[in-house]
Amino acid sequence: MTEVRATVDGVVPAPAGPHHDRPEGPDRTTVRDSEVRVRELLDRMTVEEKIAQLVGFWEKEDGETVAPLQGEFGAATRLEEFSRHGLGHLTRVYGTRPVDPVTRAAWLWKFQSDLVTQTRLGIPAIVHEECLTGLSAWQAATFPTPLAWGAAFDPDLVAEMAATIGTSMRALGVHQGLAPVLDVIRDPRWGRVEECISEDPYLVGTIGTAYIRGLQSGGVHATLKHFVGYSASRAGRNFAPVHAGPREVADVLLPPFEMALLDGGARAVMHSYAEIDGVPVAADPAMLTGVLRDRWGFDGVVVADYFGVAFLTLLHHVADDHTEAAVQALTAGVDIELPTGDAYLTLPEAVRRGRVDEALLDRAVLRVLRQKRDLGLLDATFTEDPPRQIDLDSPEHRAIARRLAERSIVLVTNRDALPLSPGRPMAVIGPNADQPSALFGCYSFVNHVLPQHPDVATGIEVPTVLDAVRAEFDAELVSWARGCDVDDDDRSGFAQAVAVARAAKVAVLVVGDRAGLFGRGTVGEGCDTDDLELPGVQRDLVEAVLATGTPVVLVLLTGRPYAIGWALERCAAVVQAFFPGEEGAAAIAGVLSGRVNPSGRLPVSLPRSAGAQPYSYLHPALGEGDEVTNLSVTPPAPFGHGLSYTTFAYSELTVPTTVPSDGALVVTVRVTNTGPVAGDEVVQLYGHDLVASVTRPVAQLLGYRRVRLEPGETATVELTVPTTRLAFSDRTLTRVVEPGDVEVWVGTSAQRLAQGRTALVGQTVPVTVAAERWTTSEIS
Repeated sequence: MTEVRATVDGVVPAPAGPHHDRPEGPDRTTVRDSEVRVRELLDRMTVEEKIAQLVGFWEKEDGETVAPLQGEFGAATRLEEFSRHGLGHLTRVYGTRPVDPVTRAAWLWKFQSDLVTQTRLGIPAIVHEECLTGLSAWQAATFPTPLAWGAAFDPDLVAEMAATIGTSMRALGVHQGLAPVLDVIRDPRWGRVEECISEDPYLVGTIGTAYIRGLQSGGVHATLKHFVGYSASRAGRNFAPVHAGPREVADVLLPPFEMALLDGGARAVMHSYAEIDGVPVAADPAMLTGVLRDRWGFDGVVVADYFGVAFLTLLHHVADDHTEAAVQALTAGVDIELPTGDAYLTLPEAVRRGRVDEALLDRAVLRVLRQKRDLGLLDATFTEDPPRQIDLDSPEHRAIARRLAERSIVLVTNRDALPLSPGRPMAVIGPNADQPSALFGCYSFVNHVLPQHPDVATGIEVPTVLDAVRAEFDAELVSWARGCDVDDDDRSGFAQAVAVARAAKVAVLVVGDRAGLFGRGTVGEGCDTDDLELPGVQRDLVEAVLATGTPVVLVLLTGRPYAIGWALERCAAVVQAFFPGEEGAAAIAGVLSGRVNPSGRLPVSLPRSAGAQPYSYLHPALGEGDEVTNLSVTPPAPFGHGLSYTTFAYSELTVPTTVPSDGALVVTVRVTNTGPVAGDEVVQLYGHDLVASVTRPVAQLLGYRRVRLEPGETATVELTVPTTRLAFSDRTLTRVVEPGDVEVWVGTSAQRLAQGRTALVGQTVPVTVAAERWTTSEIS
């Protein structure tokens, strides 16, 4: 190869520090003048005008339920009355119901212009939208879900996707996106797993930071969700208490947020709904001020998760009314209440009665005004014309969606069944084969909003898997049967499924999840499970088709990993696709035909069973438990696993004998494509700290790099690992790097294709926020 390129797992890091990711800023005089302007604006404000900057307005109608306990909150007053003193945020202008984007943009420009000309201070509102898998709006492109980003191990491509999302949003007058989700997966039973990237905090941090850089390059501020602990809820139940210890919080749950803020420059953070050891995060100054601001130097805004401030009263019962909830949240560090002002609108009276210091209001308002300044809103007049036409699902959007979908699909097992030979009768069976919505996650517009508007068209072109297979192969040779639905117990379609399977040379079974909200799906927000078997009678359908003797290729369209060890043993091939988006069906069909060589890797372990949860590959020696219990938790397929239609060989692994404990470990390895076709290998480097002052994981991802190789081609991959990648919280909860022996290998979390050993030498080294956090890589 001739390429020599230095990256940080595909993303070149900017210098550390909370401001680094912004464009090169103005000189100090300009900054000082702009700060003077912001403070002068604050000094002119009445208490009511200050509060107006700290709340949002959500124009919603009865029956539009897209947030937890939304029905508990009454309808707001008219927007014009609500915003008479100004307005902090407009909530989901495009994403609450299907609206024509050009028509809605004209309305938005008029409203913003009215804020400028008809309120005393003339400050426009920040417009925020959901954007986890693309702008969540009608007619907008819908990309693969974050679990698919993790499977792709491709930060550059995720950044490219996010940049197109940000550009589209800013063109519509949107300023802030409520993404990415940086919760580390701790239990696959949790319904929001499909919104998460991985069970590995480093993979979450690198991919999430790439998304942030991409989105913010388009002029839209990213919002980190959900800070912190949300994914560690007991038994994987949404909103359940979190009993993570301080070491787990520090070493597993916080690092992605630290990377996203210090290295990604994210400008907003959303608190989580969680309570950690009895303290709700929304009312916890130790987290929202101590960690975010005092330790990490974050100077952006903290926004409430929807209704999260009021939940201090309604759900957590740590406040006796909304005013007390508002005082606690504001004191802790929540600057803006979203989606509306149910609690913060009570603060004017609280200020007058002395229940809250007005200085706390001023602190939050200054942060909001600085954000509006940075977004250009303090000088915006909205006298320019709104967009007269805009393509939210352009060929560029779809090309990126297709590439990401193709790189995210994981070939879990293959007994020489794939790729499929052309010209043979094929049966396509299963409830997800002909459902466009089966390609999307919970926070896609298709699944988040459109179910409440059944008469409205999807708004984007979404070929189904059945459509794509018919287009990829000879349509006349493809037969079809649904067999069953995703989550009921109706077996009446089994007979037809068995019949078409018997008449075919191969049966492609497309099964899995239906994403939805609050019990309306098998996965998604409020759609948790206590059973990791396939939903409904889908396993029975697969068993019935297996009994025909026709080879079965199982395609899983899911938002979480399921306990499919039985399928790995009995199916001819198993393909895992985590909600791959609008181009996902074509990507799946391409994998089946061989047009696409699969290169996805599992970003989360396939579970042994529901009873084996919670499980993480980042477990200490006793976490496996095989020698001390009769219950195995070993996953049928481990983190990092994924097959290809070619083969790769590793050789000449070099690992230094010793490394200073405050230095960097430089590892090189040669990778050769020894198979017949071109393919991508994801080089994964793992480590194991053999003896430490606290128990350490038996495997830990230290770095990774995706490499494209032609048949017979060899590349040398060099990974430079700062020793801080092996840091942890010691017995005093000080984050340190300790000297000692470390095993190092390339492969997966459970498979060592080449291995070595090094020793960290020197003193125990405390780790500060100034320390390097990223593994860099070069290919030659």
